[in-house]
Amino acid sequence: MLPVYFFLIALFYSMVGFGGGSSYIALLALMGMPYQTIPPIALVCNLIVVVGGCWHFYRAGYLKLKLILPFVLLSIPMAYLGGRIPISNTAFCFVLGFSLLCVAIRMFVPDKWFENPKEISWKAAWFLGVPMGGFLGFLAGLVGIGGGILLSPLLLFLRWGHVKEVAATASFFILVNSASGLLGQMQKGGADFSLLLPLAVAVFLGGQIGSRLGAYQLPKLRLQQLLALLVLYISVRLIGIAI
Repeated sequence: MLPVYFFLIALFYSMVGFGGGSSYIALLALMGMPYQTIPPIALVCNLIVVVGGCWHFYRAGYLKLKLILPFVLLSIPMAYLGGRIPISNTAFCFVLGFSLLCVAIRMFVPDKWFENPKEISWKAAWFLGVPMGGFLGFLAGLVGIGGGILLSPLLLFLRWGHVKEVAATASFFILVNSASGLLGQMQKGGADFSLLLPLAVAVFLGGQIGSRLGAYQLPKLRLQQLLALLVLYISVRLIGIAI
């Protein structure tokens, strides 16, 4: 059933520009897989999903350089640095649980709340975006996620872009940080890709379907909210383990 779960995660997450890495990790961790060996699998699955997502959002005209560049400039080296640093099980569960909590919050909120974004200046984007991107990139590399699930709610609540522009930004943020974080994770060794092939096929199919729906149609709110309930439950369990 694991490929089925990964397919569903990729389907729903890609609708809003995410790769699903946090939930892949949580699922494998809750199944008892050693947490040190999980991030490389999740990051490869992330890359498979968001490559398609970036392409569809680009074709639809939602990838905006003004919004993306400040956040990725420092996040790429910081994701690599985070990926190289060993992390305890307690810290791993806490950061992952907090990341999933951000996902749940984002999926509960209707897109119509973000229909009137503000016009941001280059100065504001660079002043806030560079350090913010660096910090989120470091956290992403540390636990093996792309970081878009942390960036997206922040951009939406700041009203720094239309909901689809933010989804496109999150997708690109995940793409570059997953690649950088994977490189850092591989430096630590211990990666086990024996489960990867069926999971990769599953997330490719789910990601293609979900990213098309997200780029060209409105995501289905009720389905998102049902998924958010599950994600919220998992996040509480992980934070409980950490505490």
